[in-house]
Amino acid sequence: MFVDTHCHIHESSYPLDTTQTLERAKAAGVEKFVCIGTSVNSSAEAVAFSEAHDDAVASIGVHPHDAKDGYDIEQFMGTSKKIVAIGEIGLDYYYNHSSKEVQIAALEAQVEVALEHDLPIIFHVRDAFDDFWPIFDGFEGIRGVLHSFTDSEENLKKAIERGLYIGVNGISTFTKDEAQQAMFDAVPLDRLLLETDAPFLTPTPFRGKVNEPAFVQNIAEYHANRRGITVDAVAQATTANARALLRI
Repeated sequence: MFVDTHCHIHESSYPLDTTQTLERAKAAGVEKFVCIGTSVNSSAEAVAFSEAHDDAVASIGVHPHDAKDGYDIEQFMGTSKKIVAIGEIGLDYYYNHSSKEVQIAALEAQVEVALEHDLPIIFHVRDAFDDFWPIFDGFEGIRGVLHSFTDSEENLKKAIERGLYIGVNGISTFTKDEAQQAMFDAVPLDRLLLETDAPFLTPTPFRGKVNEPAFVQNIAEYHANRRGITVDAVAQATTANARALLRI
């Protein structure tokens, strides 16, 4: 059985039929999926969707792209038992849709909410680790995952040393970057989480199609083959990791 630890199928813009999407996920062995908020509105949709589906849970947060529009997520606390995490939050200096100053302020404020409510954090960090690590190290007790991690083995090591999990998605199945592939191979199995980021980052062999939670199985198969272990071994380890981090 699998857990898709990161998807956006709860959003009104998701282009596939929800009922059919969930049926395909169940048929592929996906027992749980985490609906990830990226804005105040998206977080509200994630909570509502998870309340309506037994196999869904929600993470609330404001993505660095949207930080400029406000990041009051405290309003959601206590409204639903299906809220299991804060995120996705972080820093993204690749696009800078929000200023660095606003991104940092939003990140720090949302980390404080997570710590106050003893929730793990789903981090989005792109081209910003030089600023991210000092901020991270300024807090105590953070539990979390680096979502869609594609960075260096050096930053992988720093993440593992800090007890973070590593979220791996379809990028790993189609990247031609040998350094990235070596980094993916180096992620300890007890730190690995599987995610789709649906509808984005569709894995091989479904490139060109809308991504969906069912495809987490293909990501697992890819990494099982690279590591020379069974798909069941990947499923058991990553599901155990997801349960440990998210308490689901």
